[in-house]
Amino acid sequence: MTTQTNTNARPLRADAERNRRKILDAAAQVFADQGLEATLDEVAAAAGVGVGTIYRRFPDKDALVAALFEDAVDEIANLADAARNRKNSWDALVWFLEEALQRQCTNRGLRDVLVGSSLAEHQLESAKCRIAPAIGVLVENAQADGYLRTDVVGADFPIMEMMISFLGNMTAAVSPDLWRRYLTILLDGLVVSRSAPSELRVVPVDTVLSEALRSAHRHAHRHG
Repeated sequence: MTTQTNTNARPLRADAERNRRKILDAAAQVFADQGLEATLDEVAAAAGVGVGTIYRRFPDKDALVAALFEDAVDEIANLADAARNRKNSWDALVWFLEEALQRQCTNRGLRDVLVGSSLAEHQLESAKCRIAPAIGVLVENAQADGYLRTDVVGADFPIMEMMISFLGNMTAAVSPDLWRRYLTILLDGLVVSRSAPSELRVVPVDTVLSEALRSAHRHAHRHG
């Protein structure tokens, strides 16, 4: 009897974990599209579950965002770790920035969490302790190899990422790759030497400034 009871219990635990993962995946998509102002009802609809199921897994929206925050931190830290395996230290740093910004510029929820949403503010310090050392290694390696200017510090990179990801989110509707132009400009300012300026492949369209201003206004209105 005991063996049968344990056997029957295992699928329930597996189902619970699948439901939790389904909720997290749906929340990631909803927040990516709408930002963190999206409601749990919208997350439940996207996950195909009742909102009560979400509350059984996460006591409130803060807990759900905190779980997504941990996922986001893990993803960025894993990118930094993966970058270290690249042979050229400058290429490693550039690859990491491109990959991290690609995610932040196409995912409003991820960007909102990583730049310090009040819903996950208490976790920022532990996240910094996880991510900063990995980025620091990329920076130190590129400096030691003579690629990266020596007056740059690791703390410069989260600030540059915030600048570019904000632009990427504000201009995504009219020019989704525009952020790459400004990353290229920043990288040319970071590298010790180049034989010539890098090519700026993406050019802002006429409507991009007005769209960015409208998006910034909508963002400020929602959070005002």
